[in-house]
Amino acid sequence: MLKLTLKNPALRKRARQFGRLVHHSVVTPRTGSVHKPKLVDEDELGVTFIGHSSFFVQIGGQNVVIDPNFARWLFVLKRLREPGIRLRDLPPIDLILVTHAHFDHLHRPSLRGIVRQTMRRRGKPPIIVVPHHVFDLVADLGFSDVVELNWWNSYRHAGLTVTHVPSRHWGARVLKDSHRGYGGYVLRDKKHSLYHAGDTAYFSGFREIGRRLSPELALLPIGAYNPPSFRNVHTSPADATRAFLDLNSRWMVPMHYGTFRLSHEPMEEPLQLLDQEAKSNGIEDRVMVLQEGVTRLFQ
Repeated sequence: MLKLTLKNPALRKRARQFGRLVHHSVVTPRTGSVHKPKLVDEDELGVTFIGHSSFFVQIGGQNVVIDPNFARWLFVLKRLREPGIRLRDLPPIDLILVTHAHFDHLHRPSLRGIVRQTMRRRGKPPIIVVPHHVFDLVADLGFSDVVELNWWNSYRHAGLTVTHVPSRHWGARVLKDSHRGYGGYVLRDKKHSLYHAGDTAYFSGFREIGRRLSPELALLPIGAYNPPSFRNVHTSPADATRAFLDLNSRWMVPMHYGTFRLSHEPMEEPLQLLDQEAKSNGIEDRVMVLQEGVTRLFQ
């Protein structure tokens, strides 16, 4: 069956392209440094970029981790940037949010590690929030509760509201489970609001998210856009800039770049193009590129 499949020219081309990504990952040295996150006051918004699409967020007195991934390898793809913080340096976590089931966003060993560490330090495991039909992928990891949300539904916990919002992507873990949900999240307390877009292409929904929820800080993906067909499910730096303007947020933080070689643009290109887009749109003072592991306060 494999020999027959590889006679297909399109599949042979994809196999060659993937082989180049794997080779690049193997021969490229891993870079980056590790820090301890700064803990902030209850009324402050603290954001720590872990890497790829992973963040440690302190909001409303709650410790939240979004799409945690501390893996050194994604199967045959090596992590090219060290996680900005060590899993063991996280404080006890209240909530974990997972945007969709893809392996670079739902990393079961990282989730299990956070549960165990929080249990050791506080004696109570965190809660996890996932899109609909993702329950079975995390139910055995020891969470105190698994909350499934559909688009525009919200979950409230200790003064923090989490709203699941649409994206333009897909949610399958493997080839045959395309029923799984996907999307982003808007977190809001009485003072601050933050939007994590997950994986997404540009779509008109950014304007609706901005109109309905007005997030002040937008975490937006800027990588994995080459070849051009990848923009059907991912935003380029130009797309992300357009999304940020649609959202009408105060600040933008880029993500989903530089950690894993998932596509064919040069690793340094997404930030270079984002800088050009920000300057051409007069928003360079509103785009905040976070160093992995260094906590940033947003007032």
